Amino acid sequence: MSIKSIINTLRLLKARMSSEGMIEYLRGKGVFFGRNCVLRSPGTIRIDLTRPSLVTIGNNVDINRNFQIMTHDFASGVFRAVYSDFINSSGKVSIGSNVYFGTDVIVLKGVTIGDNCIIGAGSIVNHDIPSNSVAAGVPCKVICSLEDYHEKRKTKCIEEAFEYAKSIKERFNRIPVVEDFWEEFHLFVDADNISDYHMLPIKKQLDRGFEDWLKKHKKTFNGFEDFLKAALK
Repeated sequence: MSIKSIINTLRLLKARMSSEGMIEYLRGKGVFFGRNCVLRSPGTIRIDLTRPSLVTIGNNVDINRNFQIMTHDFASGVFRAVYSDFINSSGKVSIGSNVYFGTDVIVLKGVTIGDNCIIGAGSIVNHDIPSNSVAAGVPCKVICSLEDYHEKRKTKCIEEAFEYAKSIKERFNRIPVVEDFWEEFHLFVDADNISDYHMLPIKKQLDRGFEDWLKKHKKTFNGFEDFLKAALK
């Protein structure tokens, strides 16, 4: 291995140690990344760098582990053996802003994913996904609109929080405490009582949306004790 190859390998290994490092590495190779993107497991990300100018990723994109983007394929290897022919194959991949990818997603060449999308775990995206969509599957297809999914989740999340509370009591033989509910806080916290819950990472969870959330959000339960009583009844 040449010195140049060793240096490049070391740079890549260093980049894979953090989300910011990997994004800067990919930008340096020519991939376009917008602002406030996060790679949940940077060491597992595989973005095709044979044609980095074909990859565009917008702002506020959340990418989970084992994510892949392919801008080309090598079907020509088969053509070459059968027909003694060589045919190029490539295409742009464009990902909009405010997109979340579950684990183990593959995005193939020629695909555009719009803004405000959720792509489910294990999906293979080989066709365009319009903005404001929830999509999943092999091949990936639109399941519902973002608006419909949002309404469904507002109800389903209460059932899930109750289930979690009961599991703590059953598994650990203890009464759940407020610190257990670092993601479920919205069910029992709003502007009226947020000062009582400084132990929860509310600002971190809401990030740039914190101030708007504080103005608009209304809790479902009248504090943690009310929530816990309903969950364990």
